Amino acid sequence: MLNTTNEAVRSILKADPTITTAERTRILGSIRSHGRDPEPEKAQPVNNRIVRRAEVAERLGRSLRMVDILASQGVIRKVTLPGRTRAVGFRSEDVELLLTGADA
Repeated sequence: MLNTTNEAVRSILKADPTITTAERTRILGSIRSHGRDPEPEKAQPVNNRIVRRAEVAERLGRSLRMVDILASQGVIRKVTLPGRTRAVGFRSEDVELLLTGADA
């Protein structure tokens, strides 16, 4: 999908007050993956720190299971490295957004 189309859909979803951040993330992920289950996100640029599951749980004050639930709901996205199939962690930026309650 073109970046402009993605931004237009994101803006429309952001304008609707009945859609939560988690729902918006799930909808955008579904659109990007053409209706298939979204795959874990690929690694981000070097300046974005990757945080392990245990550290995310500690920072959020929640259990490891809750971190897994948040990831499955699309609230925070998993990061995989090129050539890998398993996620290595989560973007520190996503965790910070979740902590501050900022709208993504």
